Amino acid sequence: MRRRRATITGVGSCVPERVVTNFDLEKMVDTTDEWIRTRTGIRERRVAAEDQATSDLAVVAARRALEEARLDPADLDLIIVATVTPDMPFPATACIVQDRLGASRAAALDLETACSGFVYALATGAQFIETGLYNNVLVIGAETLSKIVDWTDRRTCVLLGDGAGAVVLQPAPAEDQGLLSFHLGADGGGADLLKQPAGGSRLPASEETVRSRLHYVHMNGREVFKFAVKVMGEAAQAALEKCGLGFADVDYYIPHQANYRIIEASARRFGLPMERVYVNIDRYGNTSAASIPVALDEAVDQGRIRPGDLVLLVAFGGGLTWGAAVCRWTLDRPKARQAAGGA
Repeated sequence: MRRRRATITGVGSCVPERVVTNFDLEKMVDTTDEWIRTRTGIRERRVAAEDQATSDLAVVAARRALEEARLDPADLDLIIVATVTPDMPFPATACIVQDRLGASRAAALDLETACSGFVYALATGAQFIETGLYNNVLVIGAETLSKIVDWTDRRTCVLLGDGAGAVVLQPAPAEDQGLLSFHLGADGGGADLLKQPAGGSRLPASEETVRSRLHYVHMNGREVFKFAVKVMGEAAQAALEKCGLGFADVDYYIPHQANYRIIEASARRFGLPMERVYVNIDRYGNTSAASIPVALDEAVDQGRIRPGDLVLLVAFGGGLTWGAAVCRWTLDRPKARQAAGGA
């Protein structure tokens, strides 16, 4: 009996209009363009407007992915939104997206694994396709990290940006196509290394938590860097081994865009030239769960990924969490759509 697999039939992305450059940040905190570029590879990032929420970006990205898949929102079975910056603690941002899309038949849920969120959500959505329970799943990674960034903290405010990316999952035409394998992992012992301490049941919002700036992102950058370099290689290798492949089989690599040095180190470990690695951190910074789908949309737009290519996606994030996905690409984007641009 042929194994049923999920494949990506549409991709879309959206980033806010406002650009904040390193030179802008020089006027806000004690930093320089040179310091940021040499340590992170970031030159600028996109920042949402005051009245722009995560769901606003998610809906635009979703519509673009649905249009490419030629899928009516009314035919969606499930919507998954990966985010750590939901519109509100509840209801789920996925429910807000569902309503705005008019996807009245779809179940909807949020998934929170920080920067690993999109790969986790992709794996979750794929299982619903593989089991035969659903045929049309929308997976979104969307963030407005600028809302939880301390713009007086030069250690974090220089790193993060806003954006959203989405993909449509449907049954693959053959069992050797589409999403071939996943590897997911977590280490809760590293939870304190990257977190937003207040706002939950441990530290509910109060005058003290606001005064202590506990509603912003807190990160131990040095430890997260060491963790990332190690775990990205392990996750990628594990995912490839699950489908009987190796790094030599990879045609294109899309890593989580957290730091150029991390991306470069992982590519070197995989034996992949940077020409086969997509990098847009210079323009967007770290957009957490939106990072990989935004990069994926741009890579397809630019004709870097073609049908038949083996694509490797790898992410790491707070939790600590990590994930990798291996995909035999099936989507053939027309050149007219490529010329129009995705983000």
